[in-house]
Parts: sequence; structure tokens; C-alpha cells
Amino acid sequence: MKIKISLLFTVLFFALQSKAQEETTKRDTLKEVIITSARIDLPFKKNSRTIHIITSTDIKNSAATNVADLLQQVAGVDIRRRGTAGSQADLYIRGGGFDQTLLLIDGIKMDDSQTGHHTLNAALPIEVIERIEIIKGPAARVFGQNAFTGAINIVTKKKLKNTVSANIEAGSFGQLNGSVTVGKEFENSSIMAHVGTLTSNGYRENLDYNNYNYFLKAVFNKKKQPIEVIGTFFDKKFGAQNFYTPPSFGLNEYEETQNSLLGVQTTFKGEKLKITPRIYWRRGQDIFLLKKDDPSFYRNLHITNKVGVETNASYTSNLGITGFGFDVSRVSISSNNLGKRDRIMANVFLEHRFKFGVIDITPGVAATYFSDFKFHAFPGLDIGVQLSDNLRYYWNIGYTYRIPTYTDLFYNDSSTSGNPNLKPEEAIAQEFGLKYTNNNFFATLAVFTRASDNIIDFIRKDVSQKKFIATNISQVNTKGFELDANYTFKIKEFKQSLRFGYTFLEDDITDQNRNLSRYRLNTLKHHFTTRFSSQLFKNVRQNIIYKYADRTAGTSYNVWDASVIVNVYKFSFTATANNIFNATYVESGFLPMPSSNFLFGLRYNF
Repeated sequence: MKIKISLLFTVLFFALQSKAQEETTKRDTLKEVIITSARIDLPFKKNSRTIHIITSTDIKNSAATNVADLLQQVAGVDIRRRGTAGSQADLYIRGGGFDQTLLLIDGIKMDDSQTGHHTLNAALPIEVIERIEIIKGPAARVFGQNAFTGAINIVTKKKLKNTVSANIEAGSFGQLNGSVTVGKEFENSSIMAHVGTLTSNGYRENLDYNNYNYFLKAVFNKKKQPIEVIGTFFDKKFGAQNFYTPPSFGLNEYEETQNSLLGVQTTFKGEKLKITPRIYWRRGQDIFLLKKDDPSFYRNLHITNKVGVETNASYTSNLGITGFGFDVSRVSISSNNLGKRDRIMANVFLEHRFKFGVIDITPGVAATYFSDFKFHAFPGLDIGVQLSDNLRYYWNIGYTYRIPTYTDLFYNDSSTSGNPNLKPEEAIAQEFGLKYTNNNFFATLAVFTRASDNIIDFIRKDVSQKKFIATNISQVNTKGFELDANYTFKIKEFKQSLRFGYTFLEDDITDQNRNLSRYRLNTLKHHFTTRFSSQLFKNVRQNIIYKYADRTAGTSYNVWDASVIVNVYKFSFTATANNIFNATYVESGFLPMPSSNFLFGLRYNF
């Protein structure tokens, strides 16, 4: 497989080199995208980090119906799903854990103090997403402690003009999805709303689900001082057969989760100063039954809340751009297993971008106070060299950090025990890379390392010990490299797009406790993704997606997906085929992913 990948890279490289001289096709070029997840707004091409942008066009051509499936198409991002339709999925970046990646919605931090298992429960319906910014590598200096291995910022659409669209889909396993999205512009305000439902009988016994999505975004006082309000509510009810226990246990697991967000923000802009204050409230709820028909046998109920106030600012002077900000938040949990607990967090951020000709240097630091883990600081440094208008070299290094979740600290059942004496996870991570962008081709090549200390895992001393106990592993070292590229060209007057990515990763996590770890990091050693989006006729576009995964546990698999979109007047007909060649594989836990399946859809724009 490695030889095939190398040959593919070689062929693609020479093909792209020969075409790049001929094509001047304009597109929604990434070099013009402004990365908004940091305090200092910078164009994609001038940023000194490895950032992957999923644009609205990418989303449309992805053959995905939810964010979890969409992120699966990005090399270096490991989405380990349990079931379908994003009912339960864990998010990993560059071999980290599911607690080590931060999710943001329009810059609002959506971390859950109970567990990182709920990270993707906050992901939005793809119909309301403008783009997704994936920041890989240490990001604690910018976002705080949860961005241990990276961060993902989902940017919502600014407006939908005056439109109403309705979508209905049906397919294998009794899937039936429906949604309505409304956009309305008024003289001094605008509104965007989405209501959706996803249901299925399940592709195996007790894997049925009923998921409901509600989203609202409004902008008031547009002519003077725009005020943005965002509200979400996601309700999921699903059978969780073998999500957490092996088939031999014969249990009938069931889970319900709720996730909601309410945020208000505005931006004050002057000639040199930009300030964005916001307030927000995030709520999560999780009910888990070990036996669906017998709640009294074993039931967990967790309710988490996070209320925060945040201000981000940047100031431009003759010395460069200074980014600074603070946020204060209170998180709390009420749980029959974890108890009633709360934590106050206060963060202060400061960074400055110096410019010396073609060289820019951005040092920065974040200082955080936790009411239960005291003070910690996260320094970092970015350096970029603009070798030409299209080619950039960059290097960054940073100290990153994660405090234990309440599950790590206090969870207790017959086979698992938390540890209130856990130390926070720490790491020093760095990367260097090259970034090339022009109108129809871009590519990034990055090499990265991460030296981690006190990584948290649930382990047991020997096989005779019944309980897995949360423990700090001494050290884990991670290294790797990744390549990401996209090329657009034309056949006749129709635009074609080819995107591919490859990540190689190596760590020594399995050397720590190979046979006695419950959640050892089964990382993607080789991860290759590609998507070819083509159009040969005026109203028909087709997409082919290929994913190859080779994990450190020794398992590997190839998965092919495809979709066709046919536009007729105001109608769009879609046909999506997943796992076309019936690959057999497990992404997480004990549950095999579904075999070949299909989904047919119809969208109408009023």
C-alpha cells in the first residue's frame, strides 16, 4: 500500500506541475480566506500554522450529511464513529486523545467538562456552515487548555439572502432525514433558521436513532452597531449496542444526549483597534442506560453548564499587530455518578506579530487560572518567511496543556475508577512546513513532533485487577509529517477539483502499557484521503471519495464513497453511496461500521 501511495504522489505531482502552467482558473481561492479563529486576523497564505479549510463548496461536494462524516475526509483528523449520522463520534487530531481537541462555534469554545466524548455533539448542521477552520498543532496559546493537539472552528453563514430551502432524504437502514432552512434579510436585521430531523432503524440491532437539530442566527442593528445572536439545540436518542461493552456481555445499551448554545456578540472597529466582546451559555445533558428496558439496572445522568464572558481584540501600530483578550467562565456538573462540582476558569491572552521584510515573528502567551488546578501559562512562538508571493516557510513551537475532565477524576463503576489525584497533561509541540498557494493550486507539507508528559489513560497493573484506574502515563513522544494539496482545472467550461492528503504518524504510546490499557491511543499510522469532484455536463456533478487507514493496532481498511448531484431548475437531486465495496472495519470500541449503503435526496429552493 505504501508503494501505491508513493507512486500516486509522484504521478499527481508531475501532472499538477504540467497543468499549473496552463491553468489560470479562478475559484474561491484559499489565499483570500481570512482565518478568524485567532485574535490576529490573517489571510490563509500568511498564517504560520498548518490550517485546513473546508469551504462551503467543499461541503456541497463532500457526499457527507453531517460534520463527523465531513471531517473524516481530512488527513490527520481521526473521527472514530459509533453508529451513523454522527450519533456518537470522537474527534482526534495528530494522534491525540478525544479530550485533547477543542471545538469552537463562531469562536465560542464548546468544551465539555464531563468528557470529550461529547465534543461533536455540538457540531452544526452542514446547511448553515460557511466553512470549517482546522488548526493542527499546539493551540493553547490562542484558545487555552483544551486545544492540546489542535482546534476546529465552525464558521456559520453570514446570510442566506431571501431564501427558503427544504431537503428530504431516504435510504438504507430505514434512514429518513428532513430539514428546512430559512434566510431572510430585512432593512436593519437578518435571520437564519434551520430545523432538521434524522431517523433510522439502525444497521444492526439496537442502533436505531432519532436526532433533532434546531439552529437560529440573527443580526440586529446592522446599520450602526451589528449585534449577532446564535442559538442551537441538538437532541439525540439512540440505541448504543456495543458502543462501550463487547457483544459477549449481552447488554442492551441506550443513550440520550442534548447540547445547546446561546451566544451574543458584537464587534467594534476603529482605524487601528478591533474589539469583539461576547457572552455565552453552553449546556449539555447525557443519559446512559446499560439496559434499555431496565433503567434501574444501571443509569447515569450528567448535566453540565458553562457560562462565559470573553473579549478578543487586536491593535495595529507601526510595530505590528498586537492581539490580546481575556475570558472568564464557570463550568459545573450535576451527576448521579460524578457528583455536583464546579470550576472557575480565567484566561488572559497576549501575542504580537512583528514584521521584518519577508520575515514575521509572533510570540505569545496565555495565562490561565483554574480554581482547582491553580495557575498555568502556555507560551508559544510562530515564525514565517515569505519566500515568494506564493511560497511560504513556517515554524511554530508551543507549550500545551489539558486538565483532567470530571470523568477522569471521579467516574466510578464496576470496571472503571477515576483518580482525583491526577496531574494535568502537558506537552511541548512544534512543526515546520511549506505552504504554496496560487489561483488554482495549493499545497502544504508539514513535519511535526510532540513530547507529552502525564498523559491520562485508564490502565490496570495486571490482568487479575478488575478495575481500570485513571493514571498519568510518564511520557509519550509523537512525530510525523503530512501533505495536503488541492488542484482545480477545467474540462471545456466545467470546473474540476482534485484534493488529496496524507499523514504519517508514529508514537510510543503502545510501549507504555500495551496489554493493560483500556483507552490506549490506537492512532492512524498511515492516513490517506482524496476527493475528486468533477463536472462533465451543465447540471450534473459527481464526487468520488477514497480513504485509507492503517492503525498502530495492526488493522487497515480502504473505504470508497461517491455522490451525484443533479440540478434541475430549483430542484437538486442527490444520490450518495457509502462504503461502496463493503469494507469491514471498526473505528472505535466493539462496533463494526455499516456495510455498503445508499442515501437519496431531494432539495427544493423556493
